[in-house]
Amino acid sequence: MPKPRVLLITPDFPPSTGGIAVLLQNLAVHATGWETRVLTFGQSGAAVFDADSPFGVRRVSSTESDRRLAVAILNAAALREIAAFRPDVILAGHVVASIAATPAARRLRRPLVLYVHADEFRTRRRLTARATRAADATIAVSGHTREMAIDAGADPDRVHLIPPGVVLPAAPVAERDSRPTIVTVASLLSERKGHDVIASALTLVREKVPEARWVVIGDGPRRPQVEAAIAAAGVGDAVDLLGRVDDTERDGWLDRASVFCMPSRVPPGGLGGEGFGIVYLEAGAHELPVVAGNVAGALDAVLDGETGLLVDPTDHQAVADALIRVLSDPNLASRLGKAGRRNAEEHVWTRIAARVEALVDDVRRRGGAA
Repeated sequence: MPKPRVLLITPDFPPSTGGIAVLLQNLAVHATGWETRVLTFGQSGAAVFDADSPFGVRRVSSTESDRRLAVAILNAAALREIAAFRPDVILAGHVVASIAATPAARRLRRPLVLYVHADEFRTRRRLTARATRAADATIAVSGHTREMAIDAGADPDRVHLIPPGVVLPAAPVAERDSRPTIVTVASLLSERKGHDVIASALTLVREKVPEARWVVIGDGPRRPQVEAAIAAAGVGDAVDLLGRVDDTERDGWLDRASVFCMPSRVPPGGLGGEGFGIVYLEAGAHELPVVAGNVAGALDAVLDGETGLLVDPTDHQAVADALIRVLSDPNLASRLGKAGRRNAEEHVWTRIAARVEALVDDVRRRGGAA
C-alpha cells in the first residue's frame, strides 16, 4: 500500500536555524510513514542539506529585505506544488503558509493540518485566527499556544497539543567544567529571551559564586543591546559571547556547563512568547539543569523543581537566586539534570513523530476535521 503523500509548506527550514526549523526538519525525518515533500525557501548551503535529506525538498527564491514579498512567492509556489504533487494531506508548518494552503485544500478536498507555535498570535493575529478556524486539525506545541488558538476562535476539539521532540546525544555527560558555568543558547533576535535579565542577575550570582561565568551562544541583530546590558552590569570579564556555533560546539558546551539559563518572557499584552523551547529539552538531554521563566511554553518544557527551576523572568533577583541555588548545590544540580535526561527520553522524536503521524492519518481517513 503506498504511503500517504504529505506536502509540508514552511518558510522555516534548515539550513536556517531556530526552533521551528529544527522541529519541522525532525518531523520530516522521523515521520517515516509518509512520502514527504517539503516546500520552503532557498538559502546558502541548501543544496548540500537537501542532497542528504531522506525526503524531497523544493525551494523558492527569497528576499530577506521584503518579508511580505517572500511570503507571497512561497504561497504562489505552494499552489503550483499542490497541483503537481497532489498531496493526500497539506501540512502548513507556519501560519503564513495557510494563505495558499487553505483555499487549495478546500478546492481539492484535501485535509489541512496547521502548526501553531506562539508568536504568530501576536504578529499575525487576524491571519492566525482565520487559519486555526479553517484547519481540519491544528497542532499546538504547548498549552500556552493551545489556549491562544482557542481564544482566537479555533474549535477546541480540533486543536491538538503535541510538543516538539528532541534528538538525544549518543551518551550522557562525561565531565563538567570545574568553573561554574551558565550557558544560554538562543538567537539574538528578540529581547524576550532574557539576556538583559541574566546580565543583571550575574552581578548578584558572582557575589555568592565569584568564579561564575556566562557563555552566550547565538547571534542576531540584538547583539549590540546584549553587549550594552553586559557592560552596564559590569560583568564583561565573566561573559563569553561566542556568536553562532556549529552543533558540535554547542553540544560540547551543554556537556561542560553547570546550568542552562533562558528566562524567556511574554511580550506586553500576553500574546506570543516562547512557544515551547526545544532548547530546554536539549539541555535536559545533556543532563543539564535549567533555569527558565514561569510563563508560556516553558511551563510545558521544564518541570518545575524536577528538571529545572521556574522563576519570574522579569525579576533579575529571582533569576540570580535560582542560579545560585543550582551552582551552590551539586546534589540539586545532579538531581535536576538526571530528571531532565529522563524527560528528554520521553520526548524523543520517534515518539513525537508517531503522534503527529497518527493525527494526520486520522484526519486523512476522516477526509477532514479531527
